[in-house]
Amino acid sequence: MEFSVVSCLILGFVFLGWTGDVDAQTQGKLNCKVPKVQMPTDWITMTDPCTKLMKAQIQEELTASMTYLAMGAHFSKDTINRPGFAKFFFDSASEEREHALKLIDYLLMRGGLTQDISQLIRDPLPLSDTWTDAVSALKDALTLEASVTRKLRDIASICEAPGQESANFNDYHLVDWLTAEYLDEQYKGQRELAGKISDLGKMMVSHGPLGEFLYDKKLLGGEPISF
Repeated sequence: MEFSVVSCLILGFVFLGWTGDVDAQTQGKLNCKVPKVQMPTDWITMTDPCTKLMKAQIQEELTASMTYLAMGAHFSKDTINRPGFAKFFFDSASEEREHALKLIDYLLMRGGLTQDISQLIRDPLPLSDTWTDAVSALKDALTLEASVTRKLRDIASICEAPGQESANFNDYHLVDWLTAEYLDEQYKGQRELAGKISDLGKMMVSHGPLGEFLYDKKLLGGEPISF
């Protein structure tokens, strides 16, 4: 006996309402199948190289997120106790995770995400889990962001001028989306990190280890840094 998905749900609720459970024999008789739909594919216009690069970028964003999460955890430890830096890096981890979700949403919109999502997410691990001080963590963060930016630029470059297999198609929408949605934010984020490295470095030169402590309190309070 086969039922549509809706019919199965209705029957399941009815059975549960009557018996509170469904016995094994009844489960064997219910066979819920989702009918296959012959879907046109001419609306899917992303070329294979662009699709693969976008899928790889999801992993890059998740790796960045895990690295920032590790930074946040590191500066949260009682032996380090820098809550301002911890908050900054935890916020950065959430931001990178949102970037990965936006990439997934875009691939879904363009019909470029057809396999199980678990095949895209391969246990992303942080690039490191310990730092000597806050300056070294900020420098690693800037290096990480620069790497992500380069990969995004590579996607835009390849997808605006595809290879021989799709030489007649330039994915202007994808390139415009990446430029407007990501690259502007990347460049601003890099500048912010560079400014933090500069300010913190100056404070540590003038105040020694106390400079990092003072900078952390400024970060936690959201106050502008001044000398």
